[in-house]
Amino acid sequence: MFERVLTATDLLEACDVAVITALEIVKRENGKLFVLHVLEPTYFQECGPLETVRHFKTGEEIAASYEYREAVKNELDQKCSGALKPYGNYEICISYGRPSLEIRRWSRKYRADLIVLGAHAGKIEEGLIGNRIGNTVEDVIMHATVPVMVVNRFIPRDKLSFHMIMVCVDFSRSCGHAVEFAKKLAIKYGARLVFFHMIPQLSAGETGRPGDGKALEQKLREFCGIQEKIPHEFFIAEGTHPSTEILHIAREKNVDVIVMGSHTSMSEKTWYVGSVVDAVSAQSPCPVIVVTHPELFAKMGTE
Repeated sequence: MFERVLTATDLLEACDVAVITALEIVKRENGKLFVLHVLEPTYFQECGPLETVRHFKTGEEIAASYEYREAVKNELDQKCSGALKPYGNYEICISYGRPSLEIRRWSRKYRADLIVLGAHAGKIEEGLIGNRIGNTVEDVIMHATVPVMVVNRFIPRDKLSFHMIMVCVDFSRSCGHAVEFAKKLAIKYGARLVFFHMIPQLSAGETGRPGDGKALEQKLREFCGIQEKIPHEFFIAEGTHPSTEILHIAREKNVDVIVMGSHTSMSEKTWYVGSVVDAVSAQSPCPVIVVTHPELFAKMGTE
């Protein structure tokens, strides 16, 4: 399922969490890992970027030459050698341009099954867990045609077995894609699915709402189309902050991975909008996989 995994890092000082997580995932499939580092131009002109970068050691503005790219590649290979060398089946790629565009371009080039990114690029060590995800990650999530995994901390190896999968349901189109992906993931890993839906908490003086109780659970069952052979449960909660409720349930259920759709639903009163994906991805104690496009199912097959 994840035989070709692409991860991107902007760190040259150490092997970051995205690389380590991607490596552990690809090991389970005996697949190939692609590690991408994008050299960002010092500035862009109207006609496009100038091929100059700041040297990763001196900060001096220099040309993005072949020799410099090779120096960066060797530096990254050396810093990650302790993790990558024992496995062996990996490739380090150095590119130049706007990071989000390059990540998406290389994922297509290598026919990646999964993209793994850090929530805040290489800034986890600076104490940014809990902030919003970075612009690069957000852009990749919104436009990638493969699932994107976001991690904001080191994940224990046993948690990457994905025995407990949480799926956030808001009945949107992208959520439907996320549900289908989660079901395939559950079959692959022999996992239990926790389908979670939050309804807005009633204001003072309000009474009742359509879709309560058994009717809402039936709507969830029909939307998810879950097979009885897949262990699963439905969890409906009231609240005012979806991301807070999602993270609370994820911790309570000891969830290994959260699966979400990336876009808002067609309804004006959707709850799982981009800001919720943003907050959950930035704060989650486990990896978050965000699904956007239906094209990924053609790559996943029917397993």
